[in-house]
Amino acid sequence: MEIRPLHSLFAAELLGADLSRNVSPALHDIVEQAMAEHAVLVIRGQSIDDEAHIRFSRAFGPLELPPNLGIPSMNKRLRRELYDASNLDSDGRLLEADSSRRRYNRANNAFHTDSSFNDMPTKWSLLLAHVLPPDGGDTEFVDTRAVYDDLSQDMKARLEGLEAQHYLWYSRERAGLTGVTEEMRRLMPPVRHPIVRTLPSGRKALYIGAHASHIVGRPVDEGRTLLEELYDFATQPNYVYSHVWRPGDLLIWDNRCTMHRAAEFDDLTHERDLRRTTINEYGSERASTED
Repeated sequence: MEIRPLHSLFAAELLGADLSRNVSPALHDIVEQAMAEHAVLVIRGQSIDDEAHIRFSRAFGPLELPPNLGIPSMNKRLRRELYDASNLDSDGRLLEADSSRRRYNRANNAFHTDSSFNDMPTKWSLLLAHVLPPDGGDTEFVDTRAVYDDLSQDMKARLEGLEAQHYLWYSRERAGLTGVTEEMRRLMPPVRHPIVRTLPSGRKALYIGAHASHIVGRPVDEGRTLLEELYDFATQPNYVYSHVWRPGDLLIWDNRCTMHRAAEFDDLTHERDLRRTTINEYGSERASTED
């Protein structure tokens, strides 16, 4: 197995791994070490089924199961353990232009952090390519460790101790989703997270993104101005790695220190079938909407 960097700041590829088998101690160690250093890792050339994808993910932490969001056809196509990151409906057909799921998915075009809208101890997301469009549909990443390192000392002092509210429906409604009901809001209430996280390595990272609605204890407009300033700084091209998908890519990223977004493609014409697991640092396997 070989690790090759893909960007000057972060992201790497792992060559020579076989994920169709049980995870060996050697594979486990090399993935953990690569993720600690690079935060984004693509494992090339995998032709594995959902069962192998889930088995590999569980070797690194308990699964975060998809929540009940109260949206028709969400996650009806796949196994309970998988997030459906496709543009397909429950029957495997392209989503219609005015479907609620397609409008829900539009928020994924803004830089965000998976699961920041719940209070479970998120670790990684693992996204596997099954069907890809002929053009577009890349996934872009930001290393928020490098972003934090480059902030001025004044800004770092300003952020010390601040918390942001993260709210799923804030990001979705901002991207054009309508019809969010009170029951949907009850199922996924807002949560708070520190704007600066300290990672297991001791390194610090910004924890922001499209789900961050405002800063707790500050006037909403003032807090949003600061969050937008941080977002604009973090998404400068030098901090961004754009992943051009290949068939069989399994792409892993650390939700604690990266943001990502899906690039545009012709989603009304071409299929893009990607399936994701998300794992937590610890705890039982459950959805955020379960008691």
